[in-house]
Amino acid sequence: VAGRRPHDGALRCRHHRAQPVHPGSLGQQLRGGGPPLTTPFLPALLDELGVGPINAARLVLSWSHPGRIHSEAAFARLGGVAPIPASSGQVVRHRLNRGGDRQLNCALHAIILVRKRADPATRAYIERRLSEGKSRRDATRCLKRFLARHLFRVLEATLTSA
Repeated sequence: VAGRRPHDGALRCRHHRAQPVHPGSLGQQLRGGGPPLTTPFLPALLDELGVGPINAARLVLSWSHPGRIHSEAAFARLGGVAPIPASSGQVVRHRLNRGGDRQLNCALHAIILVRKRADPATRAYIERRLSEGKSRRDATRCLKRFLARHLFRVLEATLTSA
């Protein structure tokens, strides 16, 4: 539009600026001396290994509400971790679906990375899959699908009972 500068909107909205954060009060809140910064929305989800507040928020936003996603398989497909046949000749294998909600897939991937490093059961699962002849990538794919199934059950159980 002629006559308008690109930053006119920013000049008009100067009065809507955020309030400055005072480092002393923020430090007090982080140490537990003040009111909590957040209240746990889903304590059962936050109790899962590798699920922090950011990943929990991504999971809840993708899941949305009870009834939106009708099954574990639909949740896995939404997260891009549903297996797709990628067989060729005598080789029978699967690959991950590249579609779906990339933020949900990113959250699942971050949780898997933490569990691979810190959870002995996850390491045993991957070693078992490797001994079955799967590649490390296929073992991770199976683990992502398993995790999506588990987290869907946690979301359904927690929020439908609340």
